Amino acid sequence: MCIVGAGITGLNALWVAGRYLARDQKVVLVDSRNQVGGMWADIYPYVRLHQPHGMFTAGNIAWTLGRERSYLASKPEVLSHLGYCFDTIKQRVQVDELFGWTMVSHDETEGIVRITCESADGATVVVEAKRLIKAYGFRITPNEPFAVSSTRVRSVSPDFCDLHGDDIRNSDAPVWVVGGGKTAMDTAHDLIREYPGREVNLVAGSGTFFHNRDRFFPTGGRRWWAGELPSGLLRESTRRFDGTNEAAMWDWHRTTFGTWVTPETGNFLFGLLSESETETITAGLRAVVMDYLVDAVDDHDETRLVFRSGATTTIPPGSWIVNCTGYVMRHDFPYEPYVSSGGAVLSIQPRSATLYLTSMIGYFLTHLMFLDRLGDTPLYEIDAPELLSKSRTVFPYALFAVTQYNVGLIYDSVPGSVFRDCGLDLDRWYPLPRRLAAGARFALTHRRDREHLRHSLDTVRARFDVRCGPLAQEVRRGDTTEVADRRRGETV
Repeated sequence: MCIVGAGITGLNALWVAGRYLARDQKVVLVDSRNQVGGMWADIYPYVRLHQPHGMFTAGNIAWTLGRERSYLASKPEVLSHLGYCFDTIKQRVQVDELFGWTMVSHDETEGIVRITCESADGATVVVEAKRLIKAYGFRITPNEPFAVSSTRVRSVSPDFCDLHGDDIRNSDAPVWVVGGGKTAMDTAHDLIREYPGREVNLVAGSGTFFHNRDRFFPTGGRRWWAGELPSGLLRESTRRFDGTNEAAMWDWHRTTFGTWVTPETGNFLFGLLSESETETITAGLRAVVMDYLVDAVDDHDETRLVFRSGATTTIPPGSWIVNCTGYVMRHDFPYEPYVSSGGAVLSIQPRSATLYLTSMIGYFLTHLMFLDRLGDTPLYEIDAPELLSKSRTVFPYALFAVTQYNVGLIYDSVPGSVFRDCGLDLDRWYPLPRRLAAGARFALTHRRDREHLRHSLDTVRARFDVRCGPLAQEVRRGDTTEVADRRRGETV
């Protein structure tokens, strides 16, 4: 088989493949980078995991870091672990590495997939495989600095500028962090702690709320009685959501499980923030602007930030503008179904999302592929970027619903060991008795909940005219003719 992508999604697919392939079979792993790690190889140096490090892995490979369970691993530590995962997987399955290569096309004919790859210097290689997994995930790429008109400001990106370097350290000019998501929170938190007393401001757009890390990952003995199992939130939110009540869901969700820095919160993108981080950022920010930056301009002796609303604010010359806008789903890629009509190509990306984490998709759908259940398990797919563009409020609850629905279908289609071996399960933070109780509750109720989940998702599809439903029957059967997609009248 061939896997394109060596990030957390591709490594989980590779780990699963190693459970099924014999020693004389081979996986070709293709990645445009020169190492495993995906986005972690490119992203800003002070990034840390959102969740405790133990549940960020490939398959069930344990960390060797030797830190407390609640520790949030740093970029070098994550890259080191992903490298360790790769080395561990290679002890079980043959892997041919094509690092520094990019897949440019593939063709599926008569049970064989021919994958054409190209290197940076223009060389070409064609891989022939029985299966192809395109483990693209969210295709996260580094942020470039904002292009601004002013020549008196320093416009930078944390991905290309060392915010701990001498240039910013030797400057006492204000910093304007632009963005309201996790990157902006990481950057504001880092600047406030690294440079006490420095003027740090936030341009937060419509604002964002985050899951309260302390609520979901309590420490010490509190894990036995306190906190909310992530599966419990998924179950409760999908039972409350009916496809039309996203405003009430938003208020309940934010109040019950959220934390936030900004006075308004128009976004939720599954990020985590602790209460102490929230307090540090809130106390350290000089100003919070609920608007979107358009430009920085020089006007005679003044330099002004210009916002989408038409408002402006004067800033001192030499001010720093840091582009911390979002990485996720900011590029427009064409739709493709999560499984090809011939059944030999699995595509993991948000235009046909089946679960809310691509790492989970890489894990579970690769199992379905090797068990020959991928084509006939009627999973719902959802066009996440399109829905996000149409309703940021309904987006998280529709994605929760499609995840809960599909996990139930997968649960009925795979051996129990598939779920027991999933090291990505965030419920693993809690002691075994609490996990067993949650698992038993799911086993007893998941079929009963299906009709409600289908109704909620079908309602979202009708309201917002987005792709949200099972693949057309002809695609699931493997019919290679073009068929009308009955949900939207488009061609698959």
